[in-house]
Amino acid sequence: MKKKEELYSCSQHDHNAMAETDIKMVPIADLHDFEGYPFKVENDMALFELMQSIEKEGVIVPALARPRAEGGYELIAGHRRKAASKWAGLDVMPVVIRELDDNQAVIAMVDSNLQREHLKPSEKAFAYKMKLDAMKRQGARTDLTFCQVGEKLENPTLQTHSLAGGYDADGKWMLLQDKSVEDAIIRSNQSLAMQTGESQRQISRYIRLTNLIPKLLDMVDDGKIAFTIAVELSYLTEEQQYELYEVMDMEQCTPSLSQANRIKRMSQYGELDMDVMFLILEQEKPNQREQIKLRADAVEKYFPEGYTHKQKTALIEQLLKEWHEKQQLDKTKGIGTSRGKVR
Repeated sequence: MKKKEELYSCSQHDHNAMAETDIKMVPIADLHDFEGYPFKVENDMALFELMQSIEKEGVIVPALARPRAEGGYELIAGHRRKAASKWAGLDVMPVVIRELDDNQAVIAMVDSNLQREHLKPSEKAFAYKMKLDAMKRQGARTDLTFCQVGEKLENPTLQTHSLAGGYDADGKWMLLQDKSVEDAIIRSNQSLAMQTGESQRQISRYIRLTNLIPKLLDMVDDGKIAFTIAVELSYLTEEQQYELYEVMDMEQCTPSLSQANRIKRMSQYGELDMDVMFLILEQEKPNQREQIKLRADAVEKYFPEGYTHKQKTALIEQLLKEWHEKQQLDKTKGIGTSRGKVR
């Protein structure tokens, strides 16, 4: 069973202290997913186990939501609990209702999910970007986290500051304001790095992935394109990324890091087109072994829906192993039969 701490970024005690009088039983139909929610709710074994737990014990930790102007509630934390509750056949679930502005809601949503295990690169990328964008809009109040939402919402003296600045090409902040605001942003980057265990540079590289087209980003999530290579490809224009995807599909290969660097440089020089991409990808990679290439559309129909690249590779290897063992067995039987005839 999943740990309860995975559902929130603060302790159960802090959450109860924040909202023990605000818990309501809300119809699941009235709970709407957070706009731009970057985390994927998949029907996997973890969700199945959560559903079983809810069937036995109910939803132990309430979700968090805020009222919507058009009616109902926007879910901030508890998307997996909502999905598992629907799976378990529930019509209502316990929810803490809070009045949060957009920035507070984004930060609470991200903080309640970042400590989960096995996050995909795309999930981290968009979560980091959403939180830092919210921090930018908040200005000096960049230390707001989910655990502190209850306390800070009760403080009417909170002040926010607008910032003149934005992300540079590496996903880092460029500020042209007074020292106090700049120090606040530095603290926010450091704070996020400490919360996630990632370096500030690594967070900036994750944010670069938000510039990838969906098809390339899916390949990163599936492990078909390495993270460092994906960062280099994120500097290509959207049109160039679609062209590169077509070339990779036709060649049935992905670029190495050195090839990705060359593709990026050619793009910066204004000399990148599909012909150049073909030339770069056709170059043999260092220590590259001979590969057997299969067109994806020729074999895709044989795999169960939702199979990852890793699962497909493992299945092919297993089937080839079984085929090889059968060939060896048939060969051994054939030799035995031949010897019997000689006798």
